Amino acid sequence: MPELRFEVRWPDDTTTLCYSPSSTIRDYFTPGQPYPLKDFVRLSQAALHLASERVRQRYGYACSSAAHQMSEIERRASQYQTDPAATVTVVRFS
Repeated sequence: MPELRFEVRWPDDTTTLCYSPSSTIRDYFTPGQPYPLKDFVRLSQAALHLASERVRQRYGYACSSAAHQMSEIERRASQYQTDPAATVTVVRFS
C-alpha cells in the first residue's frame, strides 16, 4: 500500500507535511486548489478514514498514524475556525 505525504498551506501561509498511509488522498484533493477550512477538514476526515480502513483490510488493524494525522489537522484547523474566509491549500503530493 503506497503511503503518501501531502504538503498543506494554512491560512497564515505556514505549511506542514502531512501523512496518509494510502494514495487515496489523491482522490480527495487537487494540488494548488484552495479549500474552505471546513471542507478541507471534512475531506481530510473522509480521506484518512478510508486510508486507515484500507490498512485494516490488508493488515487487520487500523492505521494509528492516520488517526494521529487527523487529530493534528483538526487541532491546527481549530486555530482558524473564527475566520469565515479561511482556506487551506494542498500544495503538493510527495
